[in-house]
Amino acid sequence: MTGFERWSTAMRRALYGPEGFYRRELPGHHFATSAQTPAFATAIAALVDEVDERLGHPETFTVVDVGAGNGDLLFHLSELLDARAALVAVDLRPRPAHLPERIAWRQDPPERIEGLLIACELLDNVPCDVAVACDDGQPRYEEVNEQGETRVGDPIAEADANWLSEWWPIKAEGDRAEIGRPRDQIWRNLTDRLASGTALAIDYGHSKDRRPEGGTMTGFKDGRETPPIPDGTRDITAHVAVDSIGADRIEPQHEALKNLGLNATRPPLALAYRDPTAYAVALANASATARLTDRSGLGAQWWLRTDRGGRREIPSPPTD
Repeated sequence: MTGFERWSTAMRRALYGPEGFYRRELPGHHFATSAQTPAFATAIAALVDEVDERLGHPETFTVVDVGAGNGDLLFHLSELLDARAALVAVDLRPRPAHLPERIAWRQDPPERIEGLLIACELLDNVPCDVAVACDDGQPRYEEVNEQGETRVGDPIAEADANWLSEWWPIKAEGDRAEIGRPRDQIWRNLTDRLASGTALAIDYGHSKDRRPEGGTMTGFKDGRETPPIPDGTRDITAHVAVDSIGADRIEPQHEALKNLGLNATRPPLALAYRDPTAYAVALANASATARLTDRSGLGAQWWLRTDRGGRREIPSPPTD
């Protein structure tokens, strides 16, 4: 294919088409996510307990991981949560053979969810269009071909123009913006399935007062950041406009994990002499937590939380 197309079409084909990246590749081979670490699962298990308590310990409690990848998060949760918690993975890939039987695997989310719905680095992979401001100040769609070459395309449709006007205005010639309207819609569709409990999206993102100049579209392949060439060989991602999603509460991951009890403090050296095994485990957990809360890395991700049913949490504003 050598023709040009809008970024949303190119991303959908390159990531989710028959020969797309997420049909063929294991994300862990190309980039690291919080969901791959047992320490992160420990925090999510604490969140499950919090939500379960708020709902009054309902007879049915389900943890749904949308965009489960290789099932790492639910695999770790299966060792932390008792049998009352139903575990459901949602992903396009076939079910990994190593997962325990208690983890259900499906391609579409359940219609009704009571419990916790989590999407870790899902929204930044939802195909979106890129807008470019032209010499007259009006935005047009940017088009791309399979070699990664770009050109200016058609004028922006009304719905996308309205989203840009509200959430990411661009006026100076050459300004670029990623149109987050499809991400907003995907998250609304998911939270509409939540009868009671909590929906949590975790993603890299930005707010209106700090939109990145030029956008964030990029690629990842074999552990390295690459140009976002939509040829199916690499992940293509764009950060999320977190304030447009419509969450009840937005907070950075380093704060969220701290509030859930994760601690990056190294264990005392004396423990190594008294109990070498316990020291090694505690040191590994502290190192993993430090990585998860690093403000220049995973700790800079945003937690976008929506609560339904039970005692409602008081929303808090975004913080640095």
